[in-house]
Formats: sequence, structure tokens, C-alpha cells
Amino acid sequence: MKIIMIGHGMVGHKFIESVLEHAGDEVEITILAEEPRLAYDRVHLTEYFSGKSAKDLTLCRADFADAYGIDLRLSTKAVAIDQVNKTVTTHQGDVLSFDKLILATGSYAFVPPIPGNDRENCFVYRTIDDLDAIRNASLNAKTGVVIGGGLLGLEAAKALRDLNLETHVVEFAPRLMAVQIDDLGGKVLRAKIENLGVKVHTQKATSCIENGTSAKHVMKFADGTELETDIILFSAGIRPRDELARQSGLSVGERGGIVINEYCQTSNADIYAIGECALWNNKIFGLVAPGYDMARIAAKHVMEQVCSEFTGADMSTKLKLMGVDVASVGDAHAMTPHSLSYFYADEAAQIYKKIVVSQDKTKLLGAVLVGCAKEYNDLLQMMLNGLELPENPESLIMPGFDQAVAKSGGSGVDLLPDSATICSCNNVSKADICSAIADGSTSLGALKKCTKAATACGGCAPLVTQVLKAELQRQGVTVNNHLCEHFAYSRQELYHLVRVNEIQTFDDLIQQHGHGLGCDICKPTVGNILASCWNDFVLKPKHAGLQDSNDYYLGNIQKDGSYSVVPRMAGGEVTPDGLIAIGQIAKEYGLYTKLTGGQRVDMFGAQVHQLPEIWEKLIQAGFESGHAYGKSLRTVKSCVGSTWCRYGVDDSVGLAIYLENRYKGLRSPHKLKMAVSGCTRECAEAQSKDVGVIATEKGWNLYVCGNGGMKPRHAELLASDLDTQTLVKYIDRFFMFYIQTADRLQRTSVWRDNLEGGLDYLKDVIVFDSLGVADELERRMRHVVGTYQDEWRTAIEDPEVRKRFKTFINAKTEQQNDPHIQFAEVRGQIRPKNQAERDANRIPVVEA
Repeated sequence: MKIIMIGHGMVGHKFIESVLEHAGDEVEITILAEEPRLAYDRVHLTEYFSGKSAKDLTLCRADFADAYGIDLRLSTKAVAIDQVNKTVTTHQGDVLSFDKLILATGSYAFVPPIPGNDRENCFVYRTIDDLDAIRNASLNAKTGVVIGGGLLGLEAAKALRDLNLETHVVEFAPRLMAVQIDDLGGKVLRAKIENLGVKVHTQKATSCIENGTSAKHVMKFADGTELETDIILFSAGIRPRDELARQSGLSVGERGGIVINEYCQTSNADIYAIGECALWNNKIFGLVAPGYDMARIAAKHVMEQVCSEFTGADMSTKLKLMGVDVASVGDAHAMTPHSLSYFYADEAAQIYKKIVVSQDKTKLLGAVLVGCAKEYNDLLQMMLNGLELPENPESLIMPGFDQAVAKSGGSGVDLLPDSATICSCNNVSKADICSAIADGSTSLGALKKCTKAATACGGCAPLVTQVLKAELQRQGVTVNNHLCEHFAYSRQELYHLVRVNEIQTFDDLIQQHGHGLGCDICKPTVGNILASCWNDFVLKPKHAGLQDSNDYYLGNIQKDGSYSVVPRMAGGEVTPDGLIAIGQIAKEYGLYTKLTGGQRVDMFGAQVHQLPEIWEKLIQAGFESGHAYGKSLRTVKSCVGSTWCRYGVDDSVGLAIYLENRYKGLRSPHKLKMAVSGCTRECAEAQSKDVGVIATEKGWNLYVCGNGGMKPRHAELLASDLDTQTLVKYIDRFFMFYIQTADRLQRTSVWRDNLEGGLDYLKDVIVFDSLGVADELERRMRHVVGTYQDEWRTAIEDPEVRKRFKTFINAKTEQQNDPHIQFAEVRGQIRPKNQAERDANRIPVVEA
């Protein structure tokens, strides 16, 4: 049998994989691919701008075709199909015969018929070649605009942000992601996207694109407004690639798409169409999951195997757009007659949730989640499997969701039927996964290899993990604590792999001990581990892509999209000149200043492009980074101690300054806070800190694992009446032992609660060296202390790093026009306008 496939994208490659599962030597396969490269992962295409290479995104090994005897012809376009003689003609003039022909031609990006849409630096966002062209254009650009506010449009906007361009999204509809979410969800999504620095323009119809004045283009809108930009990306939807089918006389839909039946056959039984070029029941499916389903069905049908019918697909989806969780389940717009909707909104946290239920309140029909999508998997399974809802359906989207789901009988995987589809991309059911576990696939990696679950979009990985853990627990097997689907290790195990093998980069670690491209869980975790071990500058090119937004810009992003600048004040000590310098800088840049509980002056409202200038001025005044943005030591709080206080029995300020300077920059699983009190009156609140020190008549008492956060926990006494040298030695050991053994994002208080043996075990390790690791722990701390660098200084002195912070065309003009940084004089200070508004709404103080 001679099989020719036209197109080699994700769906086409899935077809080839499926055929190879059933084919023998009697099958000859030819692939005609227009692009010059093997099939690659378009779902994660945006990661190309975050440091991933084309090779990283490739779906198959380089010798894939040779290994399976496939005639793979890259950079080859099919120009004609002869249905009668069953041949395909290429642009090179080759005529190839077939027994079965597969059309996997996909789709193309729709470019609206706007005058000027073919100007230089106008692109679509579709292929790696497109991304290369966009990257090259960005080198001489300041601003970029995406036309289209759907899924792909927001992905494209993220790409422009990754290229350090001022980014705008222009959308014709009144909200973003109009197909997937409703008006209220769109409002919350817009606010979150704008807080990330992207400017959103809805209800805008572009009339034409012409030469700009201060930029390459000017976009003129139907309402008379204009927008200047250097780069334009069109992301206004897709259209099926059906031109070959039309030319050859195959049936196509009125609005495009190659008509197929339930087995993906076209009007010619020997020609199949799969993926985004195929039209089933007058519908085009633009997600990878239904495309994969078509590929599997078509492959089995071609090989005359028993197969199911294609009956459409659930279009539920969960994405993280620019770091913002967005999910849509089933009938998100409540189109079902007599359906009921429940809403939950938290504007302060920028979270919106909605569920749609049946008229009798027994079945879930749909859902919308914006800002927090932790409920997605449970809600999806409820909808797909018709699980009964709790008596009060609204409880599913209120705080306390887990308990609500449990009461509904829909919690977890134990209550899902065996027929429940866990991975829709690869059509893997709960029964398939349980069967694989019974056959010995007892890790996520093994399950992915065996069943293909979670190997496409990856959205089902948490649910697959739940099935795995539940099934292993049922069998009495100890459940693993793998970090994520990309690493079959816990954070602690990854730390040891990095340390023992002296691994220096994420790429080396995932190549040696993981697989895939990584995710939002493992990347920052590994970045944190590497920093804890080697103390390398986090914004070096090999590390920068691992950092979250705060570490990436060495400042905490605030609600309005600006950043905070927090200089270190060791022990809370600051000179008058230092205070004057801070005041002058805050006044110059219009920053809101606040004295914190950590004995620092925090400055809020800085724009990205201002950060290096502010850091430079602070460094000149003798300050350095306070690491308020990192999972690292924040502050060492102190009272005035014996220097000033008549109750003080030792120099708490001096010790606090020494400890802060010793541990500054130390990266750890979670933020760290310390305090030193000069006597047992405890004015520095040392017993609510990760490490607290209290002076006594005989020395220092050391307390550990306290927490003044959402779940306050008193620290516990680890050792008492210590001299300063021994105290520091024990703190060194404690911090390094915590860093080596804690889970991802685990506070010292939670770590202590989960530590087998509790405080007695911790004392044995830290004080009595029961594990024989004390010398090594101290040596590692000495390395961290000895390799400290001020990250602000390193950033401003490295021209390549500093380039990241140049965002706007004209910073001064932008400042004046940006409503987030308009200034108003309030109470004799210069503060951001939004702060002035907040002041006006505060409850007034009644003075005596």
C-alpha cells in the first residue's frame, strides 16, 4: 500500500505514528512537507522566544524518516491531485502515485483585507520561520501590535513582550477571547493582561495601515483614533488550507474546509483529511486534541483496523496566557435552553469563575475560570461524565472548593468511571491508565511513554498524576512525590542531582535527568536550586528564562503593573544621608514610599525602564538590592538592643547587621525572615520568624521554623545560651539543611511540621551532627557567602542585561501619558494618582 501524506504538522505526525503501530513492511509512506523542518510543537511555539530552539520543539528525532523507511520530502509543495489516476504532483514536477492520500495541510492565518496589510514588518504568527522574521524585525523596533485578542493573539502578545517591545492588542470584539469566555471573564482577563504591561484596545476596527510619524506604521481605526507601531502581527483567526482539495474537485464547505465523514474520508473514499483543514458536520476544530483523534481514526481505517467513529470533540481548554490562568469548559456561554449560571468574582485578587448547570441543578454544563483555574480538571470531569452536583452548585466556585467537590461525590479520580477520558489529546481513558499502572508503569514518565497521556498539550498531567497516586495507594504502593511531569524526582532529589553531578544549567539537568521542555513548576524550581548551589547571577542568559516575573526584573511586580524597589537596610540601620538619598530618588521618580515591618523603606510605582536608573542612584548612595523579589533572605529585624535600650543585654543591632550581610542573596525554597531581640522582652518579634535570636545573660537563644504569615506559628527553641560563633555555625547548618531537604515553595514552618522526627531530629542533625553532614553544610554556606554579588549592580553593569529594561520608545513622553503614573500632590508628598485616590477613600482620622 502506497500512502502519501501532504503536510507534516502535529496532526500529520500523529497519523504517521498511528500507522506505524499497525503497519508492516507492506506499507510505503511518503510525506510532502512545505516547511524545511520536521514536525514541531506548535502548542508551545511561544517558548521559542523564551530560549527554546527549533530542535527543542521538534516532535521526532532527526533520523525519524530513515529509521522507518519513510520517503520524507521537506520544502516540497504539492500542487495538484489527480483523483482518476491517483497521483500527486509536486512543485518540482515529480508525479507520485498513491493508494491512500492523507491531507494534513492544516490552516493558514487569516489576514483581514486592510489596506496596507502587506507592508514591511507586518507578520502572521504561525511558523518558526514567522517567529524568526519577527525576532529579526524586533531588533530595530520599540513597539508591537497584535491584531486579534483570541487565544493565538494573546500568545503572540506574550512573544512581543518576551522581545522587550511595548505591546498592544487590538480586538474588534468588545472583549478578549470572545469565543471562550463571557463579558465578566473578559473584564477580569483584560485587567490582568493590562497589569502585565500590555495595552488592550477593544471594539477597534482597523481601516488602514500607513506610514507612521514616530514609528514605522500608523494604524487608523474606524472611530477616528490612531496607533503608531513598528511591528504588526495578524492573529485574527485561521482558515483551512483546502486549495488542493478545491482544485482536484473534492467536496469543500461553503465557508471552507474539506468535507469528511465519521472515518475522516473525503468525497473520495481513498482520500482522507485530518486536522484544521477538515470540515466535519460543518465544523472546523482548531485544537490539537480533535486533530489527534482524527489522525488515529484515519490511520486505523486506512490500515483496515476496527476503529471508532469521529463524533466531534469537546472544545474545553485550559491555558496560561502570559502567566494568567484561563479555562473554558463545555457550554461556557450558557447556550443550553433553560440552563442556570452561577458567578463568583474577586476583583481585588482579579479572579472570576462561572459555572453553567442544568435546569434541575443536577448536571454541570459548562464553566469559565479566569485568574485561577485549579478547579478545571474536576469541573471538566464532572461535565464529561455527568457526575452529580452538590446540593448547592455555587459551592463549586466558592472558596473551599475541595470540600464542595468531595460532598458532591465528584471528588478525585476514584469516583470517575473507567470510561472517563483523562487525556483528550491522545484519547486515553482512566481504564487505560489503570491498566498501564497494573502492568508496571508506576511513574508519570512511564505512563506517558506507555499510554501517550499528557504528551501533547500537557494540560491533563495533573489529572494523570492524580489517577496514578490514587491507584498506587489502592494497591498499597508508596506514592512518589515527583516535582512535575518533566522530572521523575522530588525537589530534594533534584537538588542532590544538581549538587553531586555539578550541573550548572536547566538544559543540562533536563537532558540528563528529565524530558520535554519544562513548565512553570520545574523551571523556577530548578532556577532556585541552581542559585542555591552555585550562587550564579540569575539573569545570565542560561538562567534568565527560568525566573518568574519578579526575579526576571529584580523587583516585585505590583497590581498596576509597576515594580517596587526595596534597597537593603541591614538590621534596619540607615544613615541620615541614606534617608535623604531615598527621599530624593522617590521624589524624582514619583514613587510611593512606605516603612515596612521588616525595617526598610519600600518604594512603589517604578516602571520597567526606570529600574536601572533608580538602582544606579541607590548604589551611588551606598545601597544594594534587598532581594525583596526573590525566594531568599528578606530582612533581619532588630530592636535597638544594648546600644540604646536600658533593658537590652546584648547588641542586637550589631548581630542583625552581621547576619543580614552574611545571608543576603541566599536562595531557598521560600522566602526567609530573621530577627534579633536584645532581651526577652522580644521587641523584634524573633519567635515569629524562620530564624529568631534572643539575647540572654549567658549568650543567645536560637529559635527556628516560626512564621507570621497566613497560618502563624511560633518558632521553637533549637539551642540556648550560645556564643556568637556557635550561633552562626548552627544557623549555617539549619539554612543549608532546609534548602537541601524542603519541597518546592515550602516555608520552614511547613517543612518542620512534615519533618519526620520533628524538633528532636532537627536538633540531632544541626546541634549534634547525627548525620555527619555538618562540615559539608557549613562549607556550602561559606561558598554562598563568598560568592555574593549585588544583583542590581551586576544588572546595570552588564549591557546585555540592561537592554531588557528598555521598554518604551520615549520614556518621558510615555510617563506623562500613562494613567498608572500620573502624579498628584497629596499631604506634601508626590505619590501616584491611584494612591491619592486611595487616600481620599480612607476612613478619616478624628483628631482630639
